[in-house]
Amino acid sequence: MDKLRLLQLFVAAADLGSFAAVAKQLGTSPSTVSKAISRLEEDLGLQLFYRNTRNLTLTQSGESYVATVRSVTSELSACENELLQLNDQPKGVLKINVPVSYGRLYISPWLKTFHQRYPEITLDVSYSDHYVDMIEQGVDVCIRSGTVQDSRLVVRRLSPMDFLICGSPDYITAHGRPNNPEEFVDHKWIRFRFGQTGKLMPIRHFKNNEIRDYEPDNSFMVDDGEALAELCASGLGLTQIPHFIARKWLKSKAIVPLFPPLQLEGFGVYVLYPKREYLPLRVRVFIDFLVEQLALIGERSDKTWATQLFEK
Repeated sequence: MDKLRLLQLFVAAADLGSFAAVAKQLGTSPSTVSKAISRLEEDLGLQLFYRNTRNLTLTQSGESYVATVRSVTSELSACENELLQLNDQPKGVLKINVPVSYGRLYISPWLKTFHQRYPEITLDVSYSDHYVDMIEQGVDVCIRSGTVQDSRLVVRRLSPMDFLICGSPDYITAHGRPNNPEEFVDHKWIRFRFGQTGKLMPIRHFKNNEIRDYEPDNSFMVDDGEALAELCASGLGLTQIPHFIARKWLKSKAIVPLFPPLQLEGFGVYVLYPKREYLPLRVRVFIDFLVEQLALIGERSDKTWATQLFEK
């Protein structure tokens, strides 16, 4: 095993804290990782880890060594990326993680165009609404909706999140249209339940120039964003959904917006990528592509197409 490979395994072991975790991430066996680290320690004549049955802990020598190794491997990676840049052709594997609904409704339809434009970029796309440690899992680009806080990442807002209260034409014909929040109590609601916490998202609205929460009693609950729109379109009740879920259903007129969109402070759709001195060209062109595609449907960092729904 070459020295660079040994160093990469060493850094991974320091980050993940166990040989088993490194083996799982890199597709090898724990014994192979353990032997590699032992060989590195023999070459150096130093103990790099304290070992027990559960995890690994860096020794003082290991702490010092891992800082140097990180610096060296980072410079090497930056140099390699720069050489690829000189070719003026984006290439390599681009690992992307996207939210399920946003990914299906927005990202997936654009991937064919992206591939045709950049055929030497291999896409590795995962769809998940759960927290993803980008650095630990080697993700190049992550898209998240809602709020984002992670000091290790560069966070760029693609658009705000416009929340729309909607109903189907059949439901409105049968039950009437609420003209103000005081009439919400007269209607059935389809509400979103967070899968990880089990909490229900309140129905939020403007009242007396401030945002208020409404917790309807007569409601149905689902933990899938697209199901909110689907059940609303079936006439089951009113719902409040993000603009990117509502878009397809509004275009088909299966549902209609009842009030102007609501933007919550801090909420948005964001693209995230790890902080680094050199941003790989494959990452840069993908982010530029997202911005371009969003602009074509009327979305940018400060507004979405939904803001025009109630403009006169």
